[in-house]
Amino acid sequence: MANSAQARKRARQAAKANSHNSALRSKFRTAIKAVRKAIDAGDKAKAAEVLKASAKTLDIISDKKIVHKNKAARHKSRLAAAVKAMQAAQ
Repeated sequence: MANSAQARKRARQAAKANSHNSALRSKFRTAIKAVRKAIDAGDKAKAAEVLKASAKTLDIISDKKIVHKNKAARHKSRLAAAVKAMQAAQ
């Protein structure tokens, strides 16, 4: 355990930030899963709608530097390509 008051405060702040960041990372993964679920369901209109909402969530989380901006862009690109391929197939 930390010995100084400053170190104890930093430990408290780190724990609080860790829990907040963990929640945002979970929200990031949930947004991706929501689009995948809509794609698997086969409803192209709903998949496009969910993709739009999820893309906004991914951008917000990457702006806060919880995940790297390139990781968010990669996920958005792959999800958009999957939705587009689904629309072309039907």
